[in-house]
Amino acid sequence: MEKYAGEKALVGFTIKTADKGRADIERILIELLKRGFVRIKLKDGVFDISGAVPAGIEGMTEIPVVVDRLMLKPADKARLVESIEAAYREGEGCAWFEVPGRETIKLTRDARCVHCAAGIEKPAPLLFSFNHPVGACAQCKGFGNILNYDEKKIVPEESLTLREGAIEPWTKPSYTWWYEGLERHAEKYSIDLDRIYSELTKKEKKLLFKGAGDFEGIDGFFEYLETKKYKLHIRVFLSRYKGHFTCPACKGTRLKKKSLCVKVGGLNIAEVSAMTITECKGFFDALHLTPVRREIAKEPLKQIRLKLDFLTSTGLGYITLDRLTRTLSGGEAQRIALANQLASALSGVLYILDEPSIGLHPRDIGSLIEEIKKLSSRGNTVVAVEHDPAIIMSADYIVELGPGSGEMGGRLVYCGPAKNFLEAGSTLTSQYLTGKKRINVPMWRRKGKERLTLKGAKGNNLKDVLFNIPLRTFVCVTGVSGSGKSSLVTDTLYRAVAPRFGLKTSCPLPYDSIEGVEFINAVRLVDQEPIGKTPRSNPITYIGCFDDIRHFFAQLKPAVSSSITAGNFSFNVPGGRCETCKGEGVTRLEMYFLPDVYITCGGCNGRRYKPRILEITHHGKNIHDVLGMTFDEASGFFHGIAHLAKKISVLREVGLGYLRLGQSATTLSGGEAQRLKIARELTEHRVPCLYILDEPTTGLHPDDIRKLLSVLGRLVDNGSTVIVVEHNLDCIKTADYVVDLGPEGGDGGGRVIAAGPPEKIAKTRESHTGRYLKEVLSAST
Repeated sequence: MEKYAGEKALVGFTIKTADKGRADIERILIELLKRGFVRIKLKDGVFDISGAVPAGIEGMTEIPVVVDRLMLKPADKARLVESIEAAYREGEGCAWFEVPGRETIKLTRDARCVHCAAGIEKPAPLLFSFNHPVGACAQCKGFGNILNYDEKKIVPEESLTLREGAIEPWTKPSYTWWYEGLERHAEKYSIDLDRIYSELTKKEKKLLFKGAGDFEGIDGFFEYLETKKYKLHIRVFLSRYKGHFTCPACKGTRLKKKSLCVKVGGLNIAEVSAMTITECKGFFDALHLTPVRREIAKEPLKQIRLKLDFLTSTGLGYITLDRLTRTLSGGEAQRIALANQLASALSGVLYILDEPSIGLHPRDIGSLIEEIKKLSSRGNTVVAVEHDPAIIMSADYIVELGPGSGEMGGRLVYCGPAKNFLEAGSTLTSQYLTGKKRINVPMWRRKGKERLTLKGAKGNNLKDVLFNIPLRTFVCVTGVSGSGKSSLVTDTLYRAVAPRFGLKTSCPLPYDSIEGVEFINAVRLVDQEPIGKTPRSNPITYIGCFDDIRHFFAQLKPAVSSSITAGNFSFNVPGGRCETCKGEGVTRLEMYFLPDVYITCGGCNGRRYKPRILEITHHGKNIHDVLGMTFDEASGFFHGIAHLAKKISVLREVGLGYLRLGQSATTLSGGEAQRLKIARELTEHRVPCLYILDEPTTGLHPDDIRKLLSVLGRLVDNGSTVIVVEHNLDCIKTADYVVDLGPEGGDGGGRVIAAGPPEKIAKTRESHTGRYLKEVLSAST
């Protein structure tokens, strides 16, 4: 009101008159007169309707009715409010306010659009949640995507002709008659069966899918099968050809349209969620609110800014707020949970952190330490399981277990203040921290003759990257978190190479071309996924040694005389296993509303086998005893059997000698599973092969890293190429070739900052990795 003080103003409401004739409009005006409204607003000004009806009014779609004309003065504020309230009542919640010749403002009393009067639900927290029906998109149920039939899965090989089986589901014996129908109609609809699918025009492909006349097409085929979905095998078959597509209703935002109508700072919640944490921090820091709204939002804004500050300072500024949690690494997820705790400002809490430095670049370790100290300064206790030297040395109190792994560990070797830890110098960890033990820089670095070149990688945040590395070398890809390392190596390079060796994988991120694949014979992605999903899977089976052990026992005289075969020594098939527990050694008790309970099998007392099988022994040990041995123990037990001892020795070389031969795969950590995969590769001798590992040093002690690097070196010496994505400086300094991405994460990264031996990276000023690598290299000389 102050803005237009002293000026004349109009207040009113609008009546819709679309599709109404002059007679209907006259009746409306008469009704207005009866209710005391005598003026309407036309283009030429305000018109009094107590006289004749103005000409041309029947062509109007809406008529603005004037409730009041007044001079805007402080003394008339109450009158203005009353007039607007009257306009709201007559206009069903909608009104308008106009200063002639200056501005017209449309008003609504409730949550509705001022232009079309469409109702909007009153804002509430659930309206902005895609996990609740109130806010979730009705079509995709809040997932942001829908399942639909995917042309790329229906036609996986576009280089084939229709006659050669380009339409994959029609190559199945049960559905070949659909292809025969295509053959019958091919001439009628001018379909060339001997033309490569990729060369077909859009019109021809549309005909294949949509059909025409008596030819039902691919869509008709799937519509027919949809009527048979009550059969399990049909549902499984159909699922093979479905893919996730962005929901057409919400465009992937996962929310209803009404949820997106509410905006803060000009953006709706989906637009804010699509920002990176760094961008979001800038948005809220620059957010301008009126004093009243600022006071209302004071506490929520405080919590938001506190969490965003922590996530930014610990190197997670590149992550978008709407990123799926299943795509986060363990370290990223843990730091996000830690941010939530920092914002809660609790005290007297015991926090237990399991390797919070996972996936963190050395540059960001200092910020993480500061945030952890903030937690402890509030009266909390923080216990961190860690291998990172900087975090260990920043602790107030250190507890070290050891001295070795497995059977050689489990004892307290140091417990006391951090200041006395290095002085003691008797533990394995303290020896690495003081430099008594170290991972040495190699005397020479492999050069490699042939090269593998990936050109024009531009997926996610990659900016037309040229990735050119020497083969038959140990290559490290480095950079701060979010700089594009995994996008380049795993999501682009591996996915581009894998199909050439018959491996099924997702489509690679966009790239222009790749050269040098002819110099490798295989590719393997050695990740930290479990080696098996059931308790029956174990290390000895995974590396292919259990068959040899079973045959060894089957050749013993007592076994031969009793006609016991190698198959009887398997706990996976009937014959020699205990049938009470099916060879698992435990039986399951189902507990309703509680997790199932496993108890030792009463039939075999947890020994998995029938008594007659357990009677077969070698040096006093039966098959159950052997499965209970560690690989260190088994090495001595089978030392006389060359091929067995050789495979077992590989497990010891990768630092897994403490594992038991029959240990359940579900109890192995990600790092243990990864080293098992490396051990199997060493026993199978694939040459030359391209090995890709994503942060293999995760969860490893410096002494285990030394063993791992020795094993990776053996792979390279055998003629293979090893590419690792890494932050660990000890691993990086031993590489033959380093590719450093950055300089920052997210949009600030995606470029090759430097490429070459570690010494070259250390001299590159723009490289964050180089700055820390320089210190490590100088300390190692």
